[in-house]
Amino acid sequence: MKATELLHNLGQSLWLDNITRDLLDSGTLERYIDELSVTGLTSNPTIFDQAIQKSSAYDGAIRKKLHEGKSGEPLFFELAIDDLTRAADLFRPVHDRTNGVDGWVSLEVSPLLAYDTASTIAAAKTLSARAARPNLYIKIPGTKEGLPAIEEAIFAGVPINVTLLFSREQYLAAAEAFLRGIERRIDAGLNPGVSSVASLFISRWDTAVKDKVPAELRNRLGIAIAMRTYKAYRSLLGTPRWQRIYNAGARPQRMLWASTGTKDPSASDILYVKALAAPFTVNTMPEVTLKALAGYSELGPILPADGGDCEEVLSQFTKAGVDLEALAAQLQSEGAKSFTKSWNELMGVIESKAAALVGKAAS
Repeated sequence: MKATELLHNLGQSLWLDNITRDLLDSGTLERYIDELSVTGLTSNPTIFDQAIQKSSAYDGAIRKKLHEGKSGEPLFFELAIDDLTRAADLFRPVHDRTNGVDGWVSLEVSPLLAYDTASTIAAAKTLSARAARPNLYIKIPGTKEGLPAIEEAIFAGVPINVTLLFSREQYLAAAEAFLRGIERRIDAGLNPGVSSVASLFISRWDTAVKDKVPAELRNRLGIAIAMRTYKAYRSLLGTPRWQRIYNAGARPQRMLWASTGTKDPSASDILYVKALAAPFTVNTMPEVTLKALAGYSELGPILPADGGDCEEVLSQFTKAGVDLEALAAQLQSEGAKSFTKSWNELMGVIESKAAALVGKAAS
């Protein structure tokens, strides 16, 4: 049995961290669903930047939308919604079969709005309405300014994938925002069954400290942070406050492991996937990691609900001079800047493609 199926049977959802029109047109995504237990996917500006830049699959659609008077950001969201609604329809049977627990796709609001609460709320509502799919998450970063937007979007009934979380504390803040939105729905007599996931980024921790800690600590920080956060997640799900909202019909906000592709060529290609096997979680992985995982036929032990030895490991990093709280803030800030950079590059790619297509049509 493939390790992908083993993870699925364990109770962890495998989502693809990629979306391209080629994946859709070639039937590859359908094959991943059928053969590799993939039950959802995520997207971000970097993924779309690479997809549009390196493929001619979007040229026809860009040409058509230019003819309709679209350009820049509005043109991009038309392309993205086209792709993601097609993907959402492929995952719809999973979504229906699991009563909405699984089978989700994710679309991110413009990263330029990461520190603009009001605009993020407006964009989340608009994109959700335009997509008109019950299994589409809108991604909002868990920044200080994003947290009120998450609460308001949940209160408005918009399913949210909270992105760019890097620590237990950032996760707990995002979970609190989700909970407040649900409690407000209950108080208002609204259906509290609004879905959400909280995405904790893993591998960037190890990349950040790879040259700053002893060799024996290499590739251990991201996993330890995940274990600490998983303990908080499991504890939170069992609190009276959260159980009250379940009793009212709410869904738990699931933990999602993001950035789980191995960056260190000397480490296992499924380092993070194997270490983060846990029921009632999501692992969203790049295509290369998914394919690598399919080549294995066994996994190790599941992630301990009590966090295992994470505090002992994290104390070793602290002794080595790593300020975990400061680094978490730095990684979140850098993540937002990275997505903004990719977004600006994406707008440039669309602009240059549009110019080339218009020029070709004119000649």
